[in-house]
Amino acid sequence: MSRTLAKTNYTDEEQQIAAFAKALGHPVRIQIVKLLNSQSCCHTGDLTDVIPLAQSTISQHLKALKEAGLIQGEILPPKVKYCIHKANWEKAEALFQGLFNL
Repeated sequence: MSRTLAKTNYTDEEQQIAAFAKALGHPVRIQIVKLLNSQSCCHTGDLTDVIPLAQSTISQHLKALKEAGLIQGEILPPKVKYCIHKANWEKAEALFQGLFNL
């Protein structure tokens, strides 16, 4: 027996909160954001020095954070420099505060 899910219309705000929450939904991503927030920027290699995971694993987590817009990366061959995306981070903060203050 199959169930049909009712279609729900989500607001842009609800979709944005969900995207930010999904990107922050792993402890490694929280570590990455905390590290990036504590300094102006860093390279992928710097993260692997602090977080004991393979560079490919860290790169996957960086990709998720970047796709959500929480961080930004600049390619400086042979490295990529990552930083917090300030405007989107402030937007995420405001959205989460609004959610938690309901």
